[in-house]
Amino acid sequence: MRKFVVEDSFWEVFPEVEIGIVCVDGILPPDKIGEEATQRAARLLDHANNSAEKWITSNTISENEVVAVWRKAYQKFKTKKGARVSVENLIKRISKGNPVRHIVPSVDVSNAISLKYALPIGVENIEAIEGTFRLAKTEGGDYFLPIGEEENDPTLPGEIAYLDDAGAICRCWNWRDGQRTEATDETPHCMFIMENVDPSRSKDLHAAIEEMARLAEEILGGIVTNKDFLTRKHPETELR
Repeated sequence: MRKFVVEDSFWEVFPEVEIGIVCVDGILPPDKIGEEATQRAARLLDHANNSAEKWITSNTISENEVVAVWRKAYQKFKTKKGARVSVENLIKRISKGNPVRHIVPSVDVSNAISLKYALPIGVENIEAIEGTFRLAKTEGGDYFLPIGEEENDPTLPGEIAYLDDAGAICRCWNWRDGQRTEATDETPHCMFIMENVDPSRSKDLHAAIEEMARLAEEILGGIVTNKDFLTRKHPETELR
């Protein structure tokens, strides 16, 4: 059984962070998801595009609290220049009147949840993970082939990243995913990951994970095989 372990090197930097995961098996490819479910996913994203405006209190993206907390977090470890938490791009699009477009139901649902709760969400192919899935501060040099690229872009010393026995999975914590564990339209066995750096928003994280789990079954046709929340006191769980 594969495990997800958040190592001490991470907790030493972020002792109050909480990470929610949902493992889902049997996710249907887009052409197997019915029209009614596809339209429901699209409506959820449309609604989230509109409701996300509540998170925007300033035209300066870095001054919005849901972005500012992550900018501060990224200052605590080594990052590549310009690296930003994934949800910042979604919030920035909304602030510019550029709603997130429909893609396929799985992506629409993920983006809708991320926008609704202003929390980052990542998706990985569980079957492609080699050994233990880890979140840790690295010594650098971990192999990483970014999505859409052809050359290795290894981790930096002091960088926080998601890793496994074969290298990096996501660089700069939750900034950029790699090709090796990318979840595609044809990936049935996935892990959805959401992180919260603001202890006052723990309820939002729990609500987001619960909703993601429910929609993964109701819209995507999958079966939830594990749902958990990792903290310093509970730093590991199974990926099943």
